[in-house]
Amino acid sequence: MAEPYVPPPSEAPRKTIVPLGWGQPIVWLRKGAADMLAHPGIAAFYGLAFCLMAVVLAAVFRSKPEYTMSIASGCLLVGPFLAMGLYEVSRRRELGIAPELGASVTCWDRHLGSMGLLVLVLVVLELLWGRASLVVFAVFFNTGMPSTTGVLQAVFNPQNWEFVAAYAAVGGAFAMLVFSTAVVSIPMILDRDTDAISAAITSLEVVFHNTGVMVLWGLLLTALVVLGMLLPWSLGLLVVGPWLGHASWHAYRGAVQWPGDVTVAPIH
Repeated sequence: MAEPYVPPPSEAPRKTIVPLGWGQPIVWLRKGAADMLAHPGIAAFYGLAFCLMAVVLAAVFRSKPEYTMSIASGCLLVGPFLAMGLYEVSRRRELGIAPELGASVTCWDRHLGSMGLLVLVLVVLELLWGRASLVVFAVFFNTGMPSTTGVLQAVFNPQNWEFVAAYAAVGGAFAMLVFSTAVVSIPMILDRDTDAISAAITSLEVVFHNTGVMVLWGLLLTALVVLGMLLPWSLGLLVVGPWLGHASWHAYRGAVQWPGDVTVAPIH
């Protein structure tokens, strides 16, 4: 009787999910600020791109709110590629290689297949999120659909407290799922040239093994983005956008380790 086939052990490098302390998000922000200040011209280019995206989204919401979800989906298509450019700058600094704007803008072309699949997954999640939000509105909203001018007053009307609770629960669940899928997957694709599924699974593992710290990281990202958008024309994103992009690279490097990783003093 023939012996059953046993596949040989994989020779692919095995990652290690690093246990994270509560102070790590501050370390990532500090390292991200150092990367941004080291190359302010590159940071300004990406900051302007993020700022323009926010301005377009706000303008569409004010004038044609029915198209807001479509524009948000477009931003979700473009955003990861912009973020990857910032990751490339941080990656090069870490390796002691001089960052270049041109190289950062085109770094995604070697990973187009993986990035395309990952972005498709994120867009599908965002569309499901939007559909779930409409269902919550239909079931729980008690004072009629709000207009764009009175949305806050209508949403926080005491008659709608059940809606607020349901919307927060559904939105929080989808936001956590999107965040968990993307938090280290895009920098991992850049760093290891891996496939989108492996990168997304690794991202979920990082959140599973360090849930409290990663929730804190997500809240910090959200708070800083909101603060950046509170300035006129969302000008705060000129700084906050590239800062958080660089910091997200260091979050990946701090949370996932690979055999043979070597730390090189960054160039200045």
